[in-house]
Amino acid sequence: MNEIDLSLEIEYDNRALVPDHLAIFARWRESSTAFRAEANVELDLHYGTAERHRLDLFHAKNPRGTVVFIHGGYWRSLDKSDFSFVAAPFVADGLSVAAFNYRLCPVDRVADTIDDCRAALVWLLANGQEHGVAVDRVALSGHSAGGHLVSMLFATDWPRRDVDPSRIVGGVALSGVFDLAPLLNCSMNDDLKMDATSACAASPIHHRSTLSAPLHLAVGGRESRAFIEQTHQLQRAWPATCPVAEEIAERNHFTIVDEFVRPESNAFQFVRRLFA
Repeated sequence: MNEIDLSLEIEYDNRALVPDHLAIFARWRESSTAFRAEANVELDLHYGTAERHRLDLFHAKNPRGTVVFIHGGYWRSLDKSDFSFVAAPFVADGLSVAAFNYRLCPVDRVADTIDDCRAALVWLLANGQEHGVAVDRVALSGHSAGGHLVSMLFATDWPRRDVDPSRIVGGVALSGVFDLAPLLNCSMNDDLKMDATSACAASPIHHRSTLSAPLHLAVGGRESRAFIEQTHQLQRAWPATCPVAEEIAERNHFTIVDEFVRPESNAFQFVRRLFA
C-alpha cells in the first residue's frame, strides 16, 4: 500500500474543490429527467451480461452520425442517467447520442471499465443501424474518468475486434485523467486497487493513439493544477492526435460539462465539424 500524499489528495479531490457540486449534480439530474421525458430514446439496452452493461440511445431525426458520451465519477460512481441532458443539443443538431454505463470500482477494476467501453462501442457499431442510429461515423466524448476512457478507446487495436477504425471520426475528452500513477498515492486507490503496473497499463500517456482521427482536449481554468497538467501531458504525448488542449477560464471540473453542451462552445463546434 502506497503512502497517501496529502498534496495529491487535495489536487485530485474534485468534489472538495467545488463546494457546490451537489447542487450541480441535482441540476444535471433534473435536466436529464426532463429531457428523457420528451426524447425519442431507448433506455438500458444490453451490450453485455453484467448489470451495468447497458447503454441509452437518444434518436435524432434523419441523423447524420452518432455521438458517444461516457460519464465520469472516478470509475466508481455516477450513472449515464445523470448525463442524459448532454444528448439534448446534439439531438437537436441532427446527431444521435449513445450514453454508456460500465462496471464500477471497487467491485471491478479500472481495466474492466476500459474493456466495458470497448464492448459497448463494438455493440453500437454492430447493432446501431438496427436501432435507427447512423453508425458509419461516430464521435467519442467523455468527462473526467469518461475522458480517460475515451482516450483509451483511441488507443485500442480496433481491427483485432473486427471494427473499421475509420468509422471513429474524432473525440472530445473533458478534464480527463491520462496518467493514473498519481492516484496510487490518493485514498481513492482503496477502491481502484491499482499498483504501478496496472496504473501504467491503464494510462493513455503510455500508449499511442491507433486512430487517425483528432481528439479535442478541454479542461477548466478553475480546476486543480494537477488536472490542468493532466490535459497538457496527453497533448505532449499525442501531439498529432491532440492539436488542441483548451483551458476554459471560468469553468471548474463539473461546469466544463455545461460548457460542452453549449452549442457555441469550441468543443461542441468541433464535434459538429466532424460530421460536416
